[in-house]
Amino acid sequence: MPASPRIRYAVAGLGRIALNAVLPAFANARRNSELTAILSSSASKRKAIAAKYNVKAYSYEDYDDCLKDVDAVYIALPNSMHAEFTERSARAGVHVLCEKPMAMTVRECERMIAACRTAGVKLMVAYRLQFEPLNLEVLQLVRRGKIGEPKYFTSAFSLSVKAGDIRTIPAMGGGTLPDIGVYCINAARTLFGAEPTEVLAMSVNSGARKVAAIDETTGGLLRFPGGRLASFVTSFNATARATFEVVGTKGAVRLDPSYEYALALAGERIEGQTRTPLRSKQHDQFAPELRHFSDCILNDRAPRASGEDGLQDVRIIEALTRSAKTGRPVSLRPLAKRQRRRAAGRPGRSVKRR
Repeated sequence: MPASPRIRYAVAGLGRIALNAVLPAFANARRNSELTAILSSSASKRKAIAAKYNVKAYSYEDYDDCLKDVDAVYIALPNSMHAEFTERSARAGVHVLCEKPMAMTVRECERMIAACRTAGVKLMVAYRLQFEPLNLEVLQLVRRGKIGEPKYFTSAFSLSVKAGDIRTIPAMGGGTLPDIGVYCINAARTLFGAEPTEVLAMSVNSGARKVAAIDETTGGLLRFPGGRLASFVTSFNATARATFEVVGTKGAVRLDPSYEYALALAGERIEGQTRTPLRSKQHDQFAPELRHFSDCILNDRAPRASGEDGLQDVRIIEALTRSAKTGRPVSLRPLAKRQRRRAAGRPGRSVKRR
């Protein structure tokens, strides 16, 4: 019996999330996904990681050569490089799984979506929490009306970064809003099952040199249809926190921690004076998204987290940034729904049945 086909991946970028989570996840995604190549600007990293995983190694300058050997690429590069490497991948007929935020601007997101549509390749944004069991359980509780009608969402996401961290460099897409605010925004949108119509934000800096070039701490407020609000605070100069709560007319549900990938998530469901613990073991959140994306490629299905989903979060981040600068609320018009159709251009590279 022939072996089941596997999608051959390159992982572009060997930063913290790639080394600690993405690369190890292929061991749990081997049913349909195979790590074939890695890319890095660091020669020492290329040598060490290629030897560890027995894969080919390429520099960024050799990206086009790398694309000849793979079916898909997981882009874990700095935010400022997402658009360029996605467009180059699409032109080569290679499918793209891109880390969040999808890009630095809405315009870049639109270019990425257009490039993949024209080339007939899949584009997915790596919202790993959409595959995490406890987050999925909370979503089902809300959707089944277990807390009544959801009315408001609150969240806090903070950590203390070191001086020189790439997340503190504006030109590379640094800042708390794009780096960790995207989690809060996507969680609120997902739990409410709706898009905000207006946003308001305030960013502050204490004078700490390590975060002087970005928003050290930002508070955001999002208005949703149906009289619902979502609020969150993000910071790169505070103790580590990662929590959210959604409150409804009959109860509430809370996760703390909520956004982590290296810890077991936990929380509680609240109904009056009754508090029911919600617990989960630590799960590999990256392997499920790899398996899902590979299945979408092999079976020609639309990925769960689309480019349009990623674009909407970037659109909200842009509006919040504008609000923080002007001190005024920013209205958001509904996005025009794009008609899903098979791209008229050439199809993505066929996958070898091995």
